[in-house]
Amino acid sequence: MMRASGSAVSVAPDSEPGHRPTPYRYLWPLTLLLSLALAGCESQSAETKPKDDRPVLVATVHYEPLVPERSFVASIRPRIESDLGFRVTGKVVRRLVDVGQQVAAGQTLAILDDTDLKLQVDQAEAEQRAATTALTQAAADERRGNELLKRGWSADATFDRQKAAAEEARGRMTRAERALELARNNLSYATLIADTAGVVTATMVEPGQVVAAGQAAIRLARLNEKEAVVAVPESLVERVRTGTAELSLWSQADRHYAARLRELAPAADPVTRTYQARFSLPDAGPEVALGMTATLTLADPARERVARLPLSALFNQGAGPSLWVVDDKGDLTLKPVTVKAYEGRDVLIAGGVGEGQRVVALGVQKLDPTEKVKVVQALAF
Repeated sequence: MMRASGSAVSVAPDSEPGHRPTPYRYLWPLTLLLSLALAGCESQSAETKPKDDRPVLVATVHYEPLVPERSFVASIRPRIESDLGFRVTGKVVRRLVDVGQQVAAGQTLAILDDTDLKLQVDQAEAEQRAATTALTQAAADERRGNELLKRGWSADATFDRQKAAAEEARGRMTRAERALELARNNLSYATLIADTAGVVTATMVEPGQVVAAGQAAIRLARLNEKEAVVAVPESLVERVRTGTAELSLWSQADRHYAARLRELAPAADPVTRTYQARFSLPDAGPEVALGMTATLTLADPARERVARLPLSALFNQGAGPSLWVVDDKGDLTLKPVTVKAYEGRDVLIAGGVGEGQRVVALGVQKLDPTEKVKVVQALAF
C-alpha cells in the first residue's frame, strides 16, 4: 500500500508486491508459553517428590567385660599319677602292658621270677611244722607235770622247767607262723598288680631286667580325675585365685568345661618365672584324653561390662551424652547413655543402650529425629 503525504512516500515491507508473510513471527509467543508451563510442572514435581533417606554408618552395641578375659594354653593331666614297683627284689620275666594301654583294678602288669620266693615259702612251712611238733610235745609235758605236781609226785622246779619249755614252743610257733605269712606275701609281691583303674603312661622295666624292691616299674595314671595344668605369670597370680575359669579343647572348640583351681605352686619356676596352676575338671568325660591341649579362659567373678564405641558416635549438646539409635525401619531415637571412660578414639558405654542395637557412628550432629536414615555400612567394633 502506498500512502501520500507531505513527505516521501513509504512502502510497508509486507505490502511489497510479491512478498509473503513469514509464519515464524507468530511462533515465539507460543514457545514462551510452553516453556513457562514446563517449568511450572517441573517445579511442582520437585515439590511433591519425597526426600531420599539419609545414608549413615552405624556401629553395633556389644557389651564385654571391662577387664578383658585372659587365655592360657593348658594340657590335660591326671590328678594322680603313680609309679608302681615290686616290693621285693627279683628278675623281671614278663611285662604284660604297654604305654597307652588302659588297665582295670587288679589286672597283672608284670611278673618276677619267683623261684627263690617259693623256696622261702617252703622253708617257712617246714619251720612251722617243726614248731608245731615241738609245741605239741611241750604242751603234753606241761600237762603231765601239772598233774604230777598236784598229786605230790613231782617237784616244783621240774614243773617250772616244763612250763618254760611249753612257753618257748608257743613263741617258736608264733614266729614260724609269721615267717610263713611273710614268705607267702613276698611270693605274691612277685606279681605287680594295678591297684586301681587307669592308663599306663610309662614303662621303666623290660623282661630280663633285675629290679630292686621299690624301684619304679610301671607308671599308672588314674582316669577318674583329670586336671588342666597351666603356667601363670606372676602378675596374674592373684587373679587366678579369685577369678572363674573355663576350659575348651583345641580338638573340640565348641565344648566348654568348668574348671576350679585346686593347686597353685608356692614358688615360681626358676627358668620361666611362672607359677604352675592345676585346675580340676569335674565334668570331664572320656572325650577329654590325657595329654590333650586346651585353652583355659580366666575371667573376673564380678566383672563390669561395657560397650566400646567410636567417639564420633557420641552426641552431646548440653543435655548429657547420648547416642542416635537406628531401628529396622530407619527411624532415629536419641537415647541418653552412661559413659564409663574415654580411651583415645573410643568411648566406653556402661548403660543406656541395649545389646545388639545399632547406633549412628558418624555425622551425629547433622541428624534430625524426624528424618529417616538408611544404613549403608555397619562398623565392626
